[in-house]
Amino acid sequence: MAEIAVPVVRNILQANERLASENRRRFDEAGIFVINLMSSPGAGKTSLLEKTIDALAGRIGIAVIEGDLQSSCDAERIQKKGVQAVQINTDGGCHLDGNMIQIALSAIDLTGVDLLIIENVGNLVCPAEFNLGEHEKVTILSVAEGDDKPVKYPLMFQICSVLLVNKIDLLPYTDCDVAKIRQTAKHLNPAGKVFEISCRTGEGFAPWLYWIEEKVREHRKNRTSSPHSDKR
Repeated sequence: MAEIAVPVVRNILQANERLASENRRRFDEAGIFVINLMSSPGAGKTSLLEKTIDALAGRIGIAVIEGDLQSSCDAERIQKKGVQAVQINTDGGCHLDGNMIQIALSAIDLTGVDLLIIENVGNLVCPAEFNLGEHEKVTILSVAEGDDKPVKYPLMFQICSVLLVNKIDLLPYTDCDVAKIRQTAKHLNPAGKVFEISCRTGEGFAPWLYWIEEKVREHRKNRTSSPHSDKR
């Protein structure tokens, strides 16, 4: 059985890479910067999106794809912010994949969109293994989860371009050592950035927003077709 499983898994990953490449080509042609946002459940992905959308309103056109096992509550929260949000329910699946993103894109009008954020299913394992066609992977780690998560789930922290250490307003009430998180994260990914933030208070948001705005400007320059006219 083990001999059969390895080729099957390899074929699944290869098929996903093909679909992810198609997604990436579409994003590049439209000049849209795409983030794959990952974390464990409750780390603050949706709260981060709400705060980020509020801060960038009027400057950057944003759309969101929400991934979850069940319900549409996260997409509804984002829609209240006045941006397009599509919900993907995986019905037990532990991650999003390239095909799911292709289907979700058919429900989004990309006209005027500069930034697409894909909120992946809450999980520090499976989402790290599946490319969606995004340009950058971003991981959120709440201080309430502890400072040992980068050691326990190294792949997630190796692949992310940005690690957001969230809920720093709770530090006085936890034993979390942010310096330890930074040290481990930098060991796993020396080129990665680490931002300490609080979605509740807004503390530390300026560097995160600046990073996004710089990336969006880069992708606007690289636009290779008429702006966002590609709706499927």
